[in-house]
Amino acid sequence: MIENSLPENHLIHRLPTVRGSYKADARLGKITWFRVGGPTDVLFTPADQDDLVHFIKNKPADVPVMVIGVGSNLLVRDGGVTGVVIRLGPAFSKVESDGSQIIAGAAALDVKVAKTALKSSLTGLEFLCGVPGTIGGALRMNAGAYGRETKDVLLWTEVMDPEGNMHKFTPDQLGYSYRHCNLDSDWIFLSACFQGETGVEEDIATRMKEIQDARGSTQPIKSRTGGSTFKNPEGNKAWQLIDKAGCRGHQIGDAQVSEQHCNFLINTDKASASDLETLGEDVRQRVKNTSGIDLHWEIKRIGAPLNAKNTIRNKNL
Repeated sequence: MIENSLPENHLIHRLPTVRGSYKADARLGKITWFRVGGPTDVLFTPADQDDLVHFIKNKPADVPVMVIGVGSNLLVRDGGVTGVVIRLGPAFSKVESDGSQIIAGAAALDVKVAKTALKSSLTGLEFLCGVPGTIGGALRMNAGAYGRETKDVLLWTEVMDPEGNMHKFTPDQLGYSYRHCNLDSDWIFLSACFQGETGVEEDIATRMKEIQDARGSTQPIKSRTGGSTFKNPEGNKAWQLIDKAGCRGHQIGDAQVSEQHCNFLINTDKASASDLETLGEDVRQRVKNTSGIDLHWEIKRIGAPLNAKNTIRNKNL
């Protein structure tokens, strides 16, 4: 359904009819962990995979599209995102066990996959209970924690190309490396199959509890944060470099470097996306000045600054 109050030249009128839902001018800050960021022109939640395929194949070619998960490792800039943001819903969140394998939709929470493996007495996937976010995000960035990465347990993943065609890839075909895959950002992860090994349920549960306890005691998981901010440089820990640069607790506006874990940024109250990004860049510069090492963002930053988005929107009217 399209809101009658929307102007005739709003992007939503150019989009194909779908069985899922469109939301015009949706504020993305409401669905990110930082709770900051501007709107997207249209937020699309497909009813199922066929609905998504229909949308991709029938949308205007000039309309940009991007997919987000639960916003756990995401900073949306204050100007928001031009085009359509897709958020995969319940139809993409199923998790099933099949022998020693776990098959999960891209919208499934990482922790749900770990818990499903536990119920099936499969070991090797415990680390996923320490990775915030969804399987789609884990596949996109080769997420990892506590000594393991997504590529270590992935058998295959089903992906949709920008034309709406399906492909199945193995980890080797995706060119995985530390927090990176070679697949272009306009390809959409849909599902994946993970390999576990037969284990003892009690041992698996103990390991998961160890991971969750460690995470709770060392990371500000109850704060409005975006997870690890910067990638660990080779041979170094980002948090140690940040601490040595004197940035622990450093603050710009209501954006703060966590006192508990230096590689986490926190929205302490009413920080803007600009505050958080400015703080992150300031941290990068201080680390560069003290260690000579360049930190690279692990958090994905999308959209445009406030004034830039307004300029883009006015040009498109």
